[in-house]
Amino acid sequence: MTDAAATGAAPPADATALLRTRNYRVLLVLAAVIGVLVSLASWGYLELIHYLQLWVYKDLPSALSLAPVPTWWPLPVLAVSAVPIAFAIGRLPGGGGHKPAEGLKAGPPTQPIELPGVLLASIASIGLGIVLGPEAPLIALGAGLGILAVKLSRKDTPDQVLALVAAAASFAAISSLFGSPIVGAVIIIEAAGLGGATLPVVLLPGLLAAGIGSLVFIGMGSVTGLSSSAYAIAPLSLPTYHEPTLAAFGWTIVLAAVVAVAVYLIVRIGRVVSTATLARPFVVVPVVALAVAGLAIAFAHITGKPDNLVLFSGQEAMGPLVQQASTFSLSAFAFLILFKGLAYSVSLGGARGGPTFPAMFLGLVAGLLCGHLPGFSETPAVAALMGAATVSMLKLPLSSIIIALVVAQPGVAATPLIIVAVVVAYLVVLALPTPPMPDEQKHEQGGPPAGDPVTPLPAQPGT
Repeated sequence: MTDAAATGAAPPADATALLRTRNYRVLLVLAAVIGVLVSLASWGYLELIHYLQLWVYKDLPSALSLAPVPTWWPLPVLAVSAVPIAFAIGRLPGGGGHKPAEGLKAGPPTQPIELPGVLLASIASIGLGIVLGPEAPLIALGAGLGILAVKLSRKDTPDQVLALVAAAASFAAISSLFGSPIVGAVIIIEAAGLGGATLPVVLLPGLLAAGIGSLVFIGMGSVTGLSSSAYAIAPLSLPTYHEPTLAAFGWTIVLAAVVAVAVYLIVRIGRVVSTATLARPFVVVPVVALAVAGLAIAFAHITGKPDNLVLFSGQEAMGPLVQQASTFSLSAFAFLILFKGLAYSVSLGGARGGPTFPAMFLGLVAGLLCGHLPGFSETPAVAALMGAATVSMLKLPLSSIIIALVVAQPGVAATPLIIVAVVVAYLVVLALPTPPMPDEQKHEQGGPPAGDPVTPLPAQPGT
C-alpha cells in the first residue's frame, strides 16, 4: 500500500551524537545525490501531465477539426481514462497507489514494485481530467525511487536508512510544487508526525534534498525553456487586507464550520466510493469517470463558464479565477462549489492522485462567494476558507495555515483569521463521526501483493 509519507524515525539514544558521525555525513551526501535523481523524475512527471492535459483538451480536438471544442468532449476522454485507472487499481502491485479518500497520512514508504501502478493510475487520472492533484503521487514517486536507488547500490541497507532516504526523496519530489520547498517539507513533517529528537535526523537530509530539488527544477526550466509556473502554485493577486474586524471574525468562525461539514461530507462520499472501487474497479471507475465528465458538462451548460473549472485539480485555475472573479455571478460560484464538490467526492474514491489542491480550490471559491457578505471582504474570506477547507481534508493544521498564507498572501492582518478558521474547522471535523475507511480486504479483482515491504520505523506518538 502506498501512503503519503514515510513514518517518523524512532529517536536514537543520542540524536546529536548521530548527527556528528561519519555515517550520517555519508547519508547527507546520498540524500543530495538522490535528490537530484528524484527531482529530475518529478520534473518530467509534472511536465508530462501538463502537456498531456493540453494535448487532450486542446491540440487533439483541433487536429480532429473540432473547433471550438464541443461540450461533450470530456465524456470520451474520461471514459478512456477509466481503463488504465481500473487496471492499475485492480491488477498492479500497490493498487495504483495512495487512496486519496484517506487524505495525507503517515505510513510505510512506497516500494519500487508499486511505482508502475502509481504512475499509470495517477497520469491517467490527473492528466485526463479527474479532480485530483499530483502531490501524493509525487511523494510516492520520490520514496519509491529513493528506495530503489539505495537497494541498487547496496542490497543489505538497514530498513531505518531506507525509510530516511525515502522521506528525504519525498521532500525533493514536491520541492517546487507549492512554490516553495519549505511548504512541502512542512507537509511531510506534519503528516509523518516527526518531532523531538527525530526531527533533525530526518529534517537535514530532507531539506538538503528539497533545496537541491528546487535548483534542479529551476535549472531544467532554464535549459529546456519549460517553466514550472505551469504547475507550481503562484501567489494569488488579492487586495491587501489592512485590519480585521469583529464582523470578519464572526463570519470566519461560522463559515469555517460550514466548510468543515461540507468537506466532511465530500470525504464520506469518497470513502464509500473507494470501498466499492476496491471490490469492482472495472465497474466503479468508469462510472466515476463518466460522472465527473457529466458534472463538468452540466456546469458549463448551466453557467456558461468553462468545464475545466470542474475538471482537474484546480491548481492552475486558481489565479485566473481570482482575476476573473468580477465576471462571475454569485450563482455561478455556488454552482461551481456544488459540481466541483461532487466531482471531487467521487474522484477521491474512484481514481488515484492527491487530495490537497481540489480542497484548496473549493475553499478559494467559497471565499470568493462569501466575500460579498456584509462586514466581510474577498481577501480574508479566500485566505481563511482556503485554510479551513485544506485542514478539513488533510487534518494537518500547521500545513494548512502555511498553505493559506503562502498562496493567498493576504497580509499580516488576515493571519489571525486564517488561524481561527483552521482551528475551528479542525475541531469541527474531529467532533464529527469518523467516516469509515475504505475496505482494505483483498478482492478477487484486487492487485497482486507488492512483495516484502520495508519495515516501517516506529511512529511518533500522535501519528
